[in-house]
Amino acid sequence: MHPIKHFMVITKHRNQVIKHCAKCGIFWQGLRHDLSKYTPTEFWQGAKYFIGSRSPNEGERADKGFSSAWMHHQGRNKHHFEYWKDYNPETRRLSPVKMPYRYVVEMFCDRVAASKIYQGCQYTDSHPLEYFMRAKTTRAIHPETSEELEFLLNELANHGEKHIFKIVKQRIKDKYEY
Repeated sequence: MHPIKHFMVITKHRNQVIKHCAKCGIFWQGLRHDLSKYTPTEFWQGAKYFIGSRSPNEGERADKGFSSAWMHHQGRNKHHFEYWKDYNPETRRLSPVKMPYRYVVEMFCDRVAASKIYQGCQYTDSHPLEYFMRAKTTRAIHPETSEELEFLLNELANHGEKHIFKIVKQRIKDKYEY
């Protein structure tokens, strides 16, 4: 059980997301990012399965076959594509729904921050794209949302943070919808 280490990692990650969101023009949204990680349902599972180099949710899944912390988290945080599913009356199944742009931006900021935290000094601007591409074909995400996130990650990898944050900030200001 590592509650202090877990607290420090999730707080460091959250602070990085807040900085990125501010650069993208969604500061207030960034301030609310991942607050559910501090609730008992998520926090204590995270502390129990903490190892520091990957998400504790992976450890909980390996131990139990599922992650109660993740199910709680993704159901309360709109920056996760898993949140955006609804019943499709035509297929009679849950189907991915296109995410509002501001949550795609927060998801982008989240992925960049997570890569920085877990990669440490090994981080490069291509890491978030590489991570995204590894599971692209197995992800249940709306195709347009996936394309937009991939575009943002490619721009980061090819042109850097200053470039992509400037583009996103302008799009947010213009109320852009992809």
